[in-house]
Amino acid sequence: MEKIRVAVFGTGFMGRVHVEALRRLGNVEVVSVAGSTAEKAKKFAAVHEIDRSSGDYRDLLSGGLVDAVHICSPNSLHFPMAKAALEAGKHVLCEKPLATSLEEAKAMVALASAKNLANCTLYNIRAYPQVQNMRRMCEAGELGSIYVVQGTYSQDWLLYDTDWNWRIEPSPSRTFADIGTHWCDLVEHVTGLRITSVSADLQTFHKTRKKPRGSIETFAGKTLRPDDCDEVPIETEDFGAMTFRMGDTARGALTVSQVSAGRKNRLFVEIFGSKSSIAWNAEEPDKLWIGHRNSPNEIVVKDPTLLHGDAQRYADLPGGHSEGYDDTFKQVFRRFYRTVIDRTAPIEYPTFADGIRQMRVLDAVLESSKRQQWVNIAP
Repeated sequence: MEKIRVAVFGTGFMGRVHVEALRRLGNVEVVSVAGSTAEKAKKFAAVHEIDRSSGDYRDLLSGGLVDAVHICSPNSLHFPMAKAALEAGKHVLCEKPLATSLEEAKAMVALASAKNLANCTLYNIRAYPQVQNMRRMCEAGELGSIYVVQGTYSQDWLLYDTDWNWRIEPSPSRTFADIGTHWCDLVEHVTGLRITSVSADLQTFHKTRKKPRGSIETFAGKTLRPDDCDEVPIETEDFGAMTFRMGDTARGALTVSQVSAGRKNRLFVEIFGSKSSIAWNAEEPDKLWIGHRNSPNEIVVKDPTLLHGDAQRYADLPGGHSEGYDDTFKQVFRRFYRTVIDRTAPIEYPTFADGIRQMRVLDAVLESSKRQQWVNIAP
């Protein structure tokens, strides 16, 4: 089979994760990379043995040299990059959030549809084997009616005022857009229910931060010294909390934080039903807690032969062999490129439409926090 040729836009943390996962597929080749400067792109290409690089992503879209594009750039570039790629006839996989406004996101959906191009918003958390296992349990009615959905998504990489990343730059949202939407997409995917209204409160603890005089890769700014920085005002939130209504009767609560000391990337979710309950922590992704009222609780460790139905297809390794963060990218990419090859293949990954859905949730959270009242979410 002829390999699918891919260009990666972005040379930071996510660009590296995408390149490494793409190379695990076998039928996909990363042939070019675009960076914010020609120098960064060239350096990234040399490290990862990629033939072509450019400081201008548009250079990589002409000449029929690529079939698909992965957008791993700062959020403000998602729309112009996706628009250019789609107009050039390229399939597009984009990191979340999909765009910086609903209008941009809707335009991306319309363009991809008009050109019959595969499109994906990368909510990779869906692809953990135990997440798919939870979904199948809910579909099978093992939890009964869903009563309560609650959890947290906590990190500590922006705890100090000397911590910096491009995500801190002025934008409508940082913490909720970056990690809160992951959690919301996860619980909607698992339960099959939609969040219908929210009451939210966002907080910026560091009103100013020390911005470095050079670029910093995500999670890599912990060794900065004060004399390397300029103090700047901060608009984006460090923390967010919300209570929400889900479906017709379920209720829930969520906190998200990037200033929680000791929590590196702890996405935790609990789903309580009328028959039983489940809980999952992304930092221990192979384990699933199952709670019962009148019998002992269980901790189930990932084993493909013991997963429910289609969840088995998300586990490539036998029991006792962990599958984690990097494996989720492989699972999503595998399904995405199946639809690139065969446009009639079933879509088993989050699309641009799912990206729009979480932008609606995010907009409601921002409006609720600003108005300090409940806000409904459009279907």
